[in-house]
Amino acid sequence: MSKVVKKFPEREIPLSQEAEASARAKIKPLDELVDIVAEAQARGLRVVLAHGTFDLLHMGHVRHLEQARAEGDVLIVTITGDAYVNKGPGRPVFTAPLRAEMLAALGYVDWVAVNEAPTAENVIGALKPDVYAKGSDYAEAENDTTGKIVDERTSVEAGGGRILFTDDITFSSSSLLNRFFDIHDPKLRGYLELQRERDIADRLLGMIEGVRDYKVLLVGDTIIDEYHYVAPLGKSPKENLIATQYRDRELFAGGVIAAANHVAGFCREVEVLTCLGKVDSCEDLVLASLKPNVKMTAIRRPGVPTTRKSRFVDSDYLRKLFEVYYMDDSHLIGQQEQDFAASIRERAGDFDLVIVTDFGHGLITRKSIDALSDSAKFLAINAQSNSANQGYNLVTKYPWADYICIDAPEAKLAVADKFGDLGLIASKVLPEQVACDRMILTHGRYGCVTYDRSEGVHHIPAFTGQALDTLGAGDAFLAVTSPLVASGADMDLVGFIGNAVGAMKVGIVGHRESVEKVPLVRYLQTLLK
Repeated sequence: MSKVVKKFPEREIPLSQEAEASARAKIKPLDELVDIVAEAQARGLRVVLAHGTFDLLHMGHVRHLEQARAEGDVLIVTITGDAYVNKGPGRPVFTAPLRAEMLAALGYVDWVAVNEAPTAENVIGALKPDVYAKGSDYAEAENDTTGKIVDERTSVEAGGGRILFTDDITFSSSSLLNRFFDIHDPKLRGYLELQRERDIADRLLGMIEGVRDYKVLLVGDTIIDEYHYVAPLGKSPKENLIATQYRDRELFAGGVIAAANHVAGFCREVEVLTCLGKVDSCEDLVLASLKPNVKMTAIRRPGVPTTRKSRFVDSDYLRKLFEVYYMDDSHLIGQQEQDFAASIRERAGDFDLVIVTDFGHGLITRKSIDALSDSAKFLAINAQSNSANQGYNLVTKYPWADYICIDAPEAKLAVADKFGDLGLIASKVLPEQVACDRMILTHGRYGCVTYDRSEGVHHIPAFTGQALDTLGAGDAFLAVTSPLVASGADMDLVGFIGNAVGAMKVGIVGHRESVEKVPLVRYLQTLLK
């Protein structure tokens, strides 16, 4: 059989029979590409690297890669692994193996690899390409919402290469997927199309950027969320119970701590006033979980544990089977109650807003409520109903608030109306019991209802119907939206951002991660393209 060669500008490189046989043979692990690139460069060949998501291969990509290929002798394309595609829930639409195969099918692409990292810096450092090709939309560093193009340029130049910005026709994979693929249900597609016509993207980003220098105080219960991962074995033959086999365990700092970490990604300075138990305090876990710009002041209750909620979770499907609470939810009394209220009065006035995450476990008493009402410049409240306080921890215990964010069952409990319309509850019924002009009632897969006395009611559909874990989604919604409401932003736009935050949070197990600014901005941009 005669030797087959592949033509390159001014070069001829032998092409293996394996690579001839299938485009999939071009797909290699990153560590193998290191040797391939080193060998090519040792022979005097110029190596060009292109990197991206390439969720939907289109003509813009084709022209970009054609220009990149013309800059050298070998073109390598790396794609971001599925777990690191920060375009929001449901993305990427095409999995990494499919995306890699689509690229490998292009004749002028020599090799493809999947990069299991959030940026291309590790790829650049490993391959040391002669040229690193990016699209024209990255040419102005200030337009890069990830903020990584500067770091990538530095990495390329440190390896002796240069960065190239191709300039040809451009398309958006997100825009094409949004408009021509059924990645959203019809109701959401229609809603998003109306928002695109309103051209709200820049306003949303401006709202987020506008709160970056805020100082935020959070007051509320610290909760240790414990996940026991188990494998169900079946019913015990001798007793009426389900047997499980232990596999693993995770501990998370939740409650007000998780909420504070969400805020910390958007605002400059965050402080927490909370309570820990002196028995099984888990203080080391709590302190280790705090982001660098979060400070904590905690009273310590003698003889009781820090509230811990243990969930037993089917490890195969992440379904929660049952839970056990370890806590003393009696109210603070005596000197501790007075000291906590005094701390609120002393600190609240120094912050742009105060967020209350009231889980109804005894921390927030009448004295604390009075201190919050008297001292906060802007007061945002969530009073949660849960299995430990059902019906006993209603938002109506607060005389007023600047912003209330609770879920639909909590709102209906508060006004004693099981079947009431959420828009009517938010705009008419609940404001008669708590003096508040701005509210959001979250409603899971149905989205949310926003209310502003001057704007009226808006219904915003949910952005995802798939939830990996709903723990803490409402707290994330409250935490990120409260500064936006305090800034005076339109409530329907706040609800849009809140739904995006909720959609991101239900894709996170426990509190393994917080909702961060850059992924949120990219998700918002993806939705509105």
